[in-house]
Amino acid sequence: MRCVIARYPFDLTRDGVLASMRGVRPELVTGESVTIGRRRYPVKQVGQVITRQDRRDFTAGEVTRAMTRLGFTCQPG
Repeated sequence: MRCVIARYPFDLTRDGVLASMRGVRPELVTGESVTIGRRRYPVKQVGQVITRQDRRDFTAGEVTRAMTRLGFTCQPG
């Protein structure tokens, strides 16, 4: 699925996100979060891993929309 995060287009798939997040230890959730597998990750951490961009370059809303469209469960902050 093509989505735009921080003005850059990305072709993301559910399996690709799962593979990218495999082995990544979740940080402390203090705001919006996304459930990937059995773990809850902050959306900014997920965005940083899958886009390889600095967290300041995108919003949590951009990542939340992309993760929701891919079928992941997102929780508000």
